[in-house]
Amino acid sequence: MTQQDLQQINERGMNVGQIRRQLEFIKKGFPYLRLKAAASTELGVMSFDEIQKQHYIEVWNQFLKGDNRIVKFVPASGAASRMFKNLYAFLNSEEQTPQTEYEIQFFRNIHKFAFFEGLDNKCQENELKGVHQLILEGKYKKVIENLLELKGLGYGHLPKGLLLFHQYEDVARTSMEEHLVEAALYASSHGVTFVHFTVSHEHLALFKQRVEKVVERFSERYQLKYAISFSEQKPSTDTIAANLDNTPFRNSDGSLLFRPGGHGALIENLNDIDADVVFIKNIDNVVPDRWKADTVTFKQVIGGVLVDLQKKSFNYLRLLDSGKYNHVMLEEMIRFLQRDLSCRNESLKYMEDAELTVYLKKKLNRPMRVCGVVRNEGEPGGGPFITIDSDGSTSLQILESTQVNMDNPEYAKMLKQSTYFNPVDLVCSLKDYKGNHYHLPDFVDPSTGFISAKSKDGKELKALELPGLWNGAMSHWNTVFVEVPLSTFNPVKTVNDLLKPQHQ
Repeated sequence: MTQQDLQQINERGMNVGQIRRQLEFIKKGFPYLRLKAAASTELGVMSFDEIQKQHYIEVWNQFLKGDNRIVKFVPASGAASRMFKNLYAFLNSEEQTPQTEYEIQFFRNIHKFAFFEGLDNKCQENELKGVHQLILEGKYKKVIENLLELKGLGYGHLPKGLLLFHQYEDVARTSMEEHLVEAALYASSHGVTFVHFTVSHEHLALFKQRVEKVVERFSERYQLKYAISFSEQKPSTDTIAANLDNTPFRNSDGSLLFRPGGHGALIENLNDIDADVVFIKNIDNVVPDRWKADTVTFKQVIGGVLVDLQKKSFNYLRLLDSGKYNHVMLEEMIRFLQRDLSCRNESLKYMEDAELTVYLKKKLNRPMRVCGVVRNEGEPGGGPFITIDSDGSTSLQILESTQVNMDNPEYAKMLKQSTYFNPVDLVCSLKDYKGNHYHLPDFVDPSTGFISAKSKDGKELKALELPGLWNGAMSHWNTVFVEVPLSTFNPVKTVNDLLKPQHQ
């Protein structure tokens, strides 16, 4: 490390020790997790009937009446460029007319997109002809240019949160606005709704402009006040890039190359949130109002489950603090850990009461999250599993396929036959039983990141991804899985997803 390197590291709010650890991970890689089973309704996933659902909805609504702050936390820094991958491919091809089924579907239904009116206006402005006239003349690429490029709507340069997703009678809404509506419906308390978006620096001003434009309309509609805040990923959470020989990758000017550490970096942003309970949901998983009923119902359900389990956990911790407990009470706490939190440890039977007390305090006094999971219908991404921790106890975890050793036939079978998928539908408790905010970085498992292959200026490099926000960054939380219906999971991965009935 040169003096210039040290200065660069310090200016980012990092230290040499961090850099060395990151380079060591890049060199050695990350260990696979030890799996016990894929979570299921028989093992680790709660599923409720109507009476149970109503019970938890009532628990949640009672919680809203108390002196509690609820925040909706939405990671919204992701660029929308991947949504238009197919359209970019068409734009850069030699073909002048749509060839693939995807391209044909896009142009055949172009009038159904919420952004159609704006696109038509841009085409009139730049090409002196509307969308339909350009299509009639075979100028398909002019339409795409006006959609994606900065001379038009610039959708290829915007984040998903600022794209118009849904058309209503009198107005079109961005995905960010749909989150504001959702928050009003299940996360407002005492007439105030707190919503927090994590955004990239280059888009912060645009987000603020859009909020300023729409917030009064939603405030009047739902008769409440919005408290909307933003944060950016911290430079201190970036990771160093490495050459293929594991030495630090350097830019052309000799400086070290740092890259964003992935959504796991947002555990620092979440740690800064002042809240008792936080809902976390991806920016692109929203639906128009007429489809929101199931989403609202099950957000209230998982909120009620969290509040119920948190109350029991807090009562046990206070009892342990008081010293007024006996062995029978300790056994009750163990059953709570095993039955409700799927945390089992065979060695407990050999522990004395004093040792049991220490173990129970450690396991109960942790942040808690309840995760909605949906039936697996082939979507790529993480799933709910029961894993074996370093101390021999089991815990519920959301895993990515990269964390599973596919050379282990048993594990490969578990992954293939898993029946549930993680739609990123979380409600989290961030304060302990004394009302103190947990320091969330303390509960990250640093050994759960992964290495990906990237390139810069034509040179290949190794990039280090931090433990994912809902994966390794929450490894040492208490976790509960609740089955939610597939109707609550409607992500927009490509622009044509907006043509599905749930987005029309």
